[in-house]
Amino acid sequence: MNHATIMCDMDRPIEPGHFSTCEAGLEKHIVGCCSVDFPVAAVLPAGGSGERTGLSTPKQFCTFLNRPLISYTIQTFERVPWIQSIVVVVAKESLDLMMDIVHRFHHTKVLVVHGGSTRHRSIFNGVCALSKREDGTALVKPKVVIIHDAVRPFVEEDFLLKITMAAKEQGAAGAIRPLVSTVIAATSEGYLDHSLERTKYKASEMPQGFLYDVIYKAYLSCSESDFEFGTECLHLVLRYCGTNAKLIEGPPTLWKVTYKRDLAAAESIVKGTLSESACVVAGGSKRAAELARVLQKSMGVLGMEVDVISDLIGDNAKSLSSKWNFILISMNIHSLSEVEKTLSMLEDADRALLHPVVIIWVHLKSLEDDSSVNEERAAMMDLASGAKLRNVLVYGIQLHHSKEAQLWERSVERLTEISSALIRDRTPALIGQLLQA
Repeated sequence: MNHATIMCDMDRPIEPGHFSTCEAGLEKHIVGCCSVDFPVAAVLPAGGSGERTGLSTPKQFCTFLNRPLISYTIQTFERVPWIQSIVVVVAKESLDLMMDIVHRFHHTKVLVVHGGSTRHRSIFNGVCALSKREDGTALVKPKVVIIHDAVRPFVEEDFLLKITMAAKEQGAAGAIRPLVSTVIAATSEGYLDHSLERTKYKASEMPQGFLYDVIYKAYLSCSESDFEFGTECLHLVLRYCGTNAKLIEGPPTLWKVTYKRDLAAAESIVKGTLSESACVVAGGSKRAAELARVLQKSMGVLGMEVDVISDLIGDNAKSLSSKWNFILISMNIHSLSEVEKTLSMLEDADRALLHPVVIIWVHLKSLEDDSSVNEERAAMMDLASGAKLRNVLVYGIQLHHSKEAQLWERSVERLTEISSALIRDRTPALIGQLLQA
């Protein structure tokens, strides 16, 4: 049998992926729920110092969109219903920080343990924590344990299922990706010695899955040298247990946050997923309803799925748990109360806990409307400042209704551009502003 040789920790360019753990797509995460009828757990080693990012904070604790990277990864696993528990392994000095993250973002499946001096020692600590408590009493160990890097937040459930089922059948399974660069060997003098034929080799990725008894036995049997210098879990189970892992080619979304620029790429992916859809609340005004339908069509051309509803009560309240973006169209200054009501409903639903929610208040003014712009701006700023503390970004857009078709068309086009940009970029600097369309 021919086996592909795997290469570890190869640097490779960022490949944009899809952030599949957004709550708007929770229905997608029932895939495989009935297929997994045995206990599964995950171990996330998160003890690295993050030297390659060039930042003082380890990369797993770096934040974007007001949330640390490791919380995104944990959420990915918590949203998989058949994964029963998640062990996060951190350095001792990061234990309090990690516990604060677990409590702040309401992670419910997580057990935090301290790591060792090397990656393998940390993983072994995590594996041991799945079968016994700190006091030494036994736990019901999982059938399969998934090992995954805390700084790879975009793994999808269908691929986790493939790894899990292959691990159950074969004893071990691991993700691989094609090499994007040729691997070469250099002489001690710095000259080319030889190169490897790229098609015969693969890059080893995460996640990796193992029968619990297999990975536990491998760690019990491995040498101090393995603990100190080894990097590849698949190699350990092959060497000490004779278990030849099933290699499964994974999607581009398995990439790892390694450098500072990768954090910006990760933020871009999350923003992209959050901005895929929006809900336009038109109220009871006929003019607002007409604008909502035009906005729905124009934003749809830009690739955004837009729902139009009259309010956020009754059956329409389900939008509060499925959308991250709300456009509230009003006809008068006093309708800021509708924004306040929406904020209260979002807070009751704990909606803005994991990702920032965008609310765009569109004031549709008629030519006869003489309300003070300064009054509107002051009210918007006060409201938005308080909302920001709850991770809700409130923006305002003022739109003058014109009877001239050409002018009205331009205004709606401008409204579409501004609304789409606010939803896409989620710029904190613009919150509370009353923009003109």
